[in-house]
This record gives sequence, structure tokens and C-alpha cells, in this order.
Amino acid sequence: MSDDPAALFESNLHSLRLIARGKVRDIYRVDADRLLIVASDRISAFDVVLPDPIPGKGRVLTAISNFWFERLGDVIENHLTATDPASVLDDPRDREIVRDRAVVVEALQPLPFEAVVRGYLIGSGWKDYRATGMTSGIRLPGGMELAEQLREPVFTPSTKAAAGEHDENIPMAEVERLVGAELAEQVRATALELYARAAAYARERGIIIADTKFEFGTDADGKLRLIDEIFTPDSSRFWPADRYAPGSSPTSFDKQFVRDYLETLDWDKRAPGPRLPVAVIEGTRRKYREALDRLTGRQLGGANPRGGVLPVA
Repeated sequence: MSDDPAALFESNLHSLRLIARGKVRDIYRVDADRLLIVASDRISAFDVVLPDPIPGKGRVLTAISNFWFERLGDVIENHLTATDPASVLDDPRDREIVRDRAVVVEALQPLPFEAVVRGYLIGSGWKDYRATGMTSGIRLPGGMELAEQLREPVFTPSTKAAAGEHDENIPMAEVERLVGAELAEQVRATALELYARAAAYARERGIIIADTKFEFGTDADGKLRLIDEIFTPDSSRFWPADRYAPGSSPTSFDKQFVRDYLETLDWDKRAPGPRLPVAVIEGTRRKYREALDRLTGRQLGGANPRGGVLPVA
């Protein structure tokens, strides 16, 4: 892939029917059993989609997710199929739009919550802790600092908010009510194992995965599967290990860079979101690319350790 500065805010494919447009991904119906998911360059912060995209971001997210899906496939099966996205598109214009930013997946039933794992006390977990000494109903030790590492990672699920609304942390008891105790425990154990494996791998490459969120679904037989994205700069907080210190919000390789800028504005965190300066757009773009480089161990455009060539966003 060439280093194309153009950005894709929305895909509007001619070959397939659009069935949903999320904060980042556009979802199209392929057939009764499959979906085409296109990762746009939209970026959201505080659950609001911002008007300015980050060029190449969707390609970076797709490359990172595919890398992790393959690496962690022995922990849990995911929604990917072996279908080339270009093969389900009749229009040549559509094939160019989705190049390196789309996957064909099985149409599964999403679970009605986000599975969040925290290894460090930051974000909404920190806000909950300051207010109650807990996060998602889990009591934490007293006297902890901002960004301090937890004694062990914790599972802190949250609601899936509608567009423009904010996710809220929920206790494990609510997850059990939503999907049953057995499936809830399977999600919790799987999420913690995924986090432990990925965090150890990333730490060897100079990245701390402070927290992350997963989406799970079930197939027609009720089997749990991993869906959406995994360990990307959109779904995780990535910190440089050599600059980490508790007591302050660390620098990051993720969209915290955008959040930090937005916190300097007089904005009520409701739509419409503010425009982003060029420096923030370019800075975010560079951070996403560096995360891809570090996690895969290759420069952009170089050989993928899992085979093929990594895209250049």
C-alpha cells in the first residue's frame, strides 16, 4: 500500500447493502451468514464521532486486529472468515475503497455489553475509584494513585451506549443477569486470558497495555466468539513502558492524544464534536502507526511476521 494521505470518513459501497454505521466501522450485508465490515478513518472521543478523520487510521486498525486475531486464535475463535473482501464486491470502485481496511466476517449475535479489562487505574476506572473506592463493584486497595498498576487485572464490564451517549461501568451481577452466570464467567475468564497474553507480548516490545475492551458474540449453537476489533489504539490504552510513572496520565500511542486536546476546550462532550487542528490529526496518525510498528516488530510496508505485507497507513 502506498502512503496515501486521503482519508475515508464514510464508505458508501454500491455492491452491498449498508445495515449499520458505527462510530468507526460501516457494516454491510453479504448474505444470510456473512457481513463485510469496513474500518473508516473516523475517530470518536467521549462517545462522540469527531468531524475530522485520521487518514489511514482504518487500515492501521484492520492490520493490528488481524495480527492479534491470528496470534490469539488458540484462546478463542473469532468472527473472521477466509473470504477476500474484494471477492464479494462487484464494483471496482468499492474494491478500491475497502482495500486493506475491510474484513468478511460471520454474522454472529453480539452480547449486550462491552468486556473491559483493566491492568492499571485510569480513565473511568479512576473516576469510579475516587468516588467510591471501587470500579464495577470491585473493591480496590486504598491510597492508589492515578495510572497505578493493579495487583492483578480486573474485569470491569460496561454498557453499550447508543450513539452520542456514554458507556457506564456495570457490576458482574448485571452481566450475569443479561446473559446467565455460565456465559458471563466464560466471557470474564476469556477476556482476562486475552489481556494477560497480549500485555506480556506488548511489554516485550516497549508498550504497556493499560486497559482494553472486547466485543463478544455467539454463533447459532451458542458458542462464544470474539468479534469487532482487538488490542487496537481505539480499543486499548497503549503507554510507552520507558516513560511510565504512576501519579500522572502517561503519554500514549492511542486516541488519548485526542482526548487530552479536547479536555483543553470549552466543550460539553456532546455532539457535534469540535474540529481538530492539523497538528492533532497528524500527531494521532503518527502514534497509531508507531503502535502498529512496535506491536508487529516491523516497519510500515515491511514483511509481516505472520505472512504478507503490512499496510502503510
